[in-house]
Amino acid sequence: MKDFLIALQFLTIIPLKINHIDEKKISNSMIYFPVVGLLLGLVLAGVNNLLYNLNFQQLSVNIILVISLIFLTGGLHLDGLADTADAFLSRRNKEEMLKIMHDSHIGVMGVLSLVSIVLLKIALLASLNMHLKTTSLLLMCILSRWALVLSIALFPYARQEGKAKIFIQGINLKIFILSTVITIICAIAAWRIKGLLILLITLVCVYTTGKFINKKIGGITGDTLGAINELAEVIVLFGVCILQRISL
Repeated sequence: MKDFLIALQFLTIIPLKINHIDEKKISNSMIYFPVVGLLLGLVLAGVNNLLYNLNFQQLSVNIILVISLIFLTGGLHLDGLADTADAFLSRRNKEEMLKIMHDSHIGVMGVLSLVSIVLLKIALLASLNMHLKTTSLLLMCILSRWALVLSIALFPYARQEGKAKIFIQGINLKIFILSTVITIICAIAAWRIKGLLILLITLVCVYTTGKFINKKIGGITGDTLGAINELAEVIVLFGVCILQRISL
């Protein structure tokens, strides 16, 4: 239970005061990243259904959903996306890119990345069939949080020190397998065979992105993990938009 609460505290703004957290507990919390994603998806689905019953226009609903997710997560992953965009689009070397990501100031590319990702989510949500809205929100939140575990399991840490280091040092096959099993079960429950296909699409895209990041800076960082989470959310929505037109 404590492992789950740590995951909830790390990935959301819920102010849980957990005392005496050891490194093993922090590492084990990754098992529950997809579960936290499931809870986020359920909250968003509830907001969507409430606004739909109140006869809100779909554009308004989609904007509120995107803002709600930002609020629930404290903009944690968007901050990483902005820092990553500033660094990777600066055309600097590895050391300078790591310094840019460490800088608390946001640049033009960071702002553009935030605007682009928010608009993409709103547009993709608008492209979904209404009966798939709940499914999409669940898959988006679950698979993007599993993408964090996948990235941590596959790639080294690019810095000597940092907040994400403890996760990368503590990851093991058991944690990855349990997290993946939970994700597979959720994906099948949400959309059966198509849910598995979305999971595979996410896996390939996250692996490809991780390889690119690893080539550029020699590993991943907390900021690039945030970027991967945001990209995974968009990838899932793209996948659902495509597969909703295909009969399987």
